[in-house]
Amino acid sequence: MNRKPHEEEPRGLAAGRNIMASLAPALLLLGCTGQPAPSPDAQAFTLSDTMMARIGLDTVRMAPVENTVELNARITPDDARLASVYPIVGGQVTAVDVELGDPVHKGQPLAVIRSSQVAKLQRKLIDAQSDVEVAGKNLATKQDLYHSQLLSERKLVEARFDLEKARAKLNDVQETFSIYRFEGGSQYIVTAPIGGYVIGKAVVRDATLPEDHGDPIFTIAELDRVWVMADVYESDIARVKEGMPAEVSTLSYPGMVMHGKVDKIINVLDPRTRTMPVRITLPNPGVMLKPEMVAHVRLAYLEERELPAIPAKAVISDNGRHYVMVFKDRRNIETRAVTVAHAGAATCWVEAGLVPGEVVISEEHLFIYDALNDR
Repeated sequence: MNRKPHEEEPRGLAAGRNIMASLAPALLLLGCTGQPAPSPDAQAFTLSDTMMARIGLDTVRMAPVENTVELNARITPDDARLASVYPIVGGQVTAVDVELGDPVHKGQPLAVIRSSQVAKLQRKLIDAQSDVEVAGKNLATKQDLYHSQLLSERKLVEARFDLEKARAKLNDVQETFSIYRFEGGSQYIVTAPIGGYVIGKAVVRDATLPEDHGDPIFTIAELDRVWVMADVYESDIARVKEGMPAEVSTLSYPGMVMHGKVDKIINVLDPRTRTMPVRITLPNPGVMLKPEMVAHVRLAYLEERELPAIPAKAVISDNGRHYVMVFKDRRNIETRAVTVAHAGAATCWVEAGLVPGEVVISEEHLFIYDALNDR
């Protein structure tokens, strides 16, 4: 539009020119730094007393970087609290009294096996008792002869030795009968050696077991304490040490974290998976954790470096970048870009953008960020 030299400019156009002139420095700053430009009212921003009472302030400090190793794991019984039950005789299984997963107490019948070998064991017991009786009478006779000087001392010693052998044989047979239950001349009652839960069962009713049966027919485990067996990849082996704190979680109980520590490192590498097993022992009240349950383990360790550390909740993520609100006073708050080196659950370590001693806002900081950056 052409105007005469002394013609006044329209008021709306003049006002527009003044607003653009006032915004020019802010636009120039945004173009140069790439950070959100403060609003025209940023200079006048002041925290009220109410907001000052609500915000959280934290001082930047130097701290060792805490990192984690994430491991896949599974729940297994404690080997020291596990019992495999083997049959001592072969024969026909006439009854099975428990099923997989059943709780059992020590001495509880598990199965009944009818076997001719039971009769043989009973005959062996009778023979051993008879041998002890005969050897005892023989020793008494030879003692009388020895005292009458009709028998040499060597013969007396031999009689004593025969009695000791007979007693040892009887003790062996009696030990067998004290451990195992035999009834009715041919029945062998398989009982639980410990209390716990049946986690393995390899026998059914009417099955016939051979005399040389070498596999367990039941496996019983005490499950009030279990092992978490985690697999450490070869690249993480140097980071894992005994005594490291461990957090264990499972798919079955989302949100529940159980705490333990690495109590054993099995220094053998699986050639198929290239992993090394480590063990974490956990109490198991209510038998919440079941054998073969899948678990996830997080191990925490400290890196050999220190970086400025702030609460993780103080970091604001916006368009792929990270910012913090640096607090100087209620009228002087800066939006500052930072480079995050590592973010943990509660702490964030910063590679660049902060120095120790500075103060950041960690509560109600999103409202301040929005207000200062015209969100």
